[in-house]
Amino acid sequence: MIGVVADDTTGANDIGIMFAKHGYLTQIATWHEGDALVDPAADVIVIDTDSRLDPPALAREKVFAATRRLVALGCTPLHKKTCSVFRGNIGSEFDAMLDAAGGRFAVVSVAFPKNGRQTHHGIHTVNGQRLEDSAFVRDPVHPTRESDLVKILSAQTSRRVGLIDLATVRAGAPALRAALEAQRSTCDYCLVDAVEQQDLTILAEAAHDFPFLAGSSALAEELPKFWPRRTPRDPLAGKDLSTPRNVLTVAGSLTPQTKAQTAALIAAGTPVVTLDSRLIFSPLDRAKEIDRVITAALGHLVTGRDALVLADQSETVVAATKALGEQQGLDPLAASKAVSAALADITLALVETARLKRLVVAGGDTSGTVCRRLGIRGNYVLQEIAPGVPSGLTLGRELLIVLKSGSFGAVDFLVRAGEHLKTLNNHPT
Repeated sequence: MIGVVADDTTGANDIGIMFAKHGYLTQIATWHEGDALVDPAADVIVIDTDSRLDPPALAREKVFAATRRLVALGCTPLHKKTCSVFRGNIGSEFDAMLDAAGGRFAVVSVAFPKNGRQTHHGIHTVNGQRLEDSAFVRDPVHPTRESDLVKILSAQTSRRVGLIDLATVRAGAPALRAALEAQRSTCDYCLVDAVEQQDLTILAEAAHDFPFLAGSSALAEELPKFWPRRTPRDPLAGKDLSTPRNVLTVAGSLTPQTKAQTAALIAAGTPVVTLDSRLIFSPLDRAKEIDRVITAALGHLVTGRDALVLADQSETVVAATKALGEQQGLDPLAASKAVSAALADITLALVETARLKRLVVAGGDTSGTVCRRLGIRGNYVLQEIAPGVPSGLTLGRELLIVLKSGSFGAVDFLVRAGEHLKTLNNHPT
């Protein structure tokens, strides 16, 4: 059994699909009150600690406990999944995994070429832009002001950090293997350059039997090529999720990618209901606004139509929401979480009242908040829709679901996600 600890819900599914499309039965398990609901028959367990936005000490505590759970299950190798632009509690979470499992050395690969993330000479770029020049510099909690991955990780851990450059990778798997073995005596975390997918194939061949891996999900797509084949199992076998077939899409992300995707979904004819986030800080106004959104969205859903519910994405409303949050003593993160909580309350009411079976959520924090509000304890990973974004069958409340990181996917992704979910129905044993 392979064990992974991920720091958010969309990231857990991101790495999960990399194994699932090789035939591995992959389960995402939500870390809840010190434990996770796991399927011992699964080939891969990905525990989502939802710790990216936590204080470092709390993130360490969660990852340490989750790793101990995976160790108890006999999982090997262990992979500490992190954001592909290296945001979050990177050092404390990496340290927690090694400490919990008694590890001394981890291979770290952050590149995700299929989603425009590349590492060369240790400098990380997104679609050709250094991190400090990208949209991620405006992240309210973990702004990306540095592109040197060695510097980013070294600032967050007392362990030694090393780097293997692209030239060594492209010298081939045997040369890279020798370089990794040499790094064991000089560092605890070894970052490895990758620019193209083939670079990750070489790394996977060189490091497929290393017990500790870390970084983005992209390496996980290549590793199964060097592991024993698995017999595919269909999590939908015996399920009948054919009706109702309409899809609710909920968007809380403010990234340019999600803005373009929601615009495309609206242009394709999906009715939209917009939450005015300025109204969520007064209990009375919040209740009225949530009721308004629920009533309007139900008007579409109960007739069998799809619906899109999103937080207002206009710069004026977003700025006013932050200002109103500050007046209530909330920092930008807390204000953002308040918006996600309102969307989650709306989603619960719509799913239950319209008896929905299909749900798409855009935004990492929104996805996690919605899943917790719906009582979802995880999901089985089904099929890849776009690089790093799969569909899933949820646990705790049976739904077909797509959870999308805000910055992932092409312009038509939300349209395609809804169409994809409608094809997943009536799977006899």
